[in-house]
Amino acid sequence: MKSILFVCTGNIFRSMIAEYALKKALGQHSPYQVASAGTQAKPQAIVPLVLQCLQQYDIDPTQHQQRRIVPELFVESELLVAMGCDHQEFISAHFGEQPPLFNEICHRRSEPVLDTNEAVPEYADNPSARDRHIGFVVDHICQSMPAFIENVPAFLT
Repeated sequence: MKSILFVCTGNIFRSMIAEYALKKALGQHSPYQVASAGTQAKPQAIVPLVLQCLQQYDIDPTQHQQRRIVPELFVESELLVAMGCDHQEFISAHFGEQPPLFNEICHRRSEPVLDTNEAVPEYADNPSARDRHIGFVVDHICQSMPAFIENVPAFLT
């Protein structure tokens, strides 16, 4: 079985959403083993709004266990998918490979999926903009899964 590993920073937002959205889209008889990890993965809880947004897609990641990418995960994965450019750089520096970005696979665009602090620098003082961005990211990743599934075989060869 081919394995796909989504990578972001903390493994509680972008990569975690991608993991659970892909698992949901593939169903019980998935041809892929799907997981996620973070480049830092410092202990943090999933933001409640992320959970609420995922509930709209009937996705429940409450059993998710944060983890950091380590050599064993790298070796076990046929395809690493970076959520951001910094994740590509981390993987290149630590593992010597240049993984595709999520948006490259889904939409043929070399664009990162931005973290909240990247998209909304004043996120602490602007909860409305922060929450809009969180909703946008959840929607973008979940709605991109059909394209991801269609295009991923070309990246697994």
